Amino acid sequence: MNKILLVSALVLGASVAASAALPASEWEIGPIIRGKNYSVGMPLAPRPERGGWSFDFPVGSKAAGHVHYVTFRPGSLAGKSRIVVRYRIDARAGTRFVPQANPDRAGTVSLYLQRRGDNWNARGRYQYYRWYAPSASVRELAPGVGEISVALDDPQWISVLGQPSATNPGAMRDALADVERVGLVFGSSNARGHGIYATAPAKFVLTGFRID
Repeated sequence: MNKILLVSALVLGASVAASAALPASEWEIGPIIRGKNYSVGMPLAPRPERGGWSFDFPVGSKAAGHVHYVTFRPGSLAGKSRIVVRYRIDARAGTRFVPQANPDRAGTVSLYLQRRGDNWNARGRYQYYRWYAPSASVRELAPGVGEISVALDDPQWISVLGQPSATNPGAMRDALADVERVGLVFGSSNARGHGIYATAPAKFVLTGFRID
């Protein structure tokens, strides 16, 4: 093989590898903070599925468990523009997805990203280490298929204390450049990652996750 063909093959291979689905084992169900996993009653990672992964929601009550964050380590997002997620929820009609911290509200799924080195106390500079996707992109959990598409430069990403990224764009840029984790959070509209359980058997299936 000549040098031009060899380089072309290597570039093509890198492109294919970069676009391949991340294995389920690379995702973590958490968060794990100071050794404690807040997704009570859940496995540490989702199950592999063709083209993605899945997990079963804890069923029945808060005591049965609750799923909070499902994330992976993406490396720097500097220069990236958008995250696109596709998913399916398998459950019978009438199944309710209950936020364990706010059971009177609708259960939701949304995107988040977290800067490396976060100590989880949201004080001082750490209030700008966790960012949650704009409220318009939050989806209520229900049986069927869904999609979330969020621009990383949208000024309505919110910090852990509710400040839009428009008020501190430098902090958002720093977080994107030095990301530790990206993924999905389950909770409610006012407590995005505080956990969900279901009232009947239900499965969440990730069918696509793309960072452009």
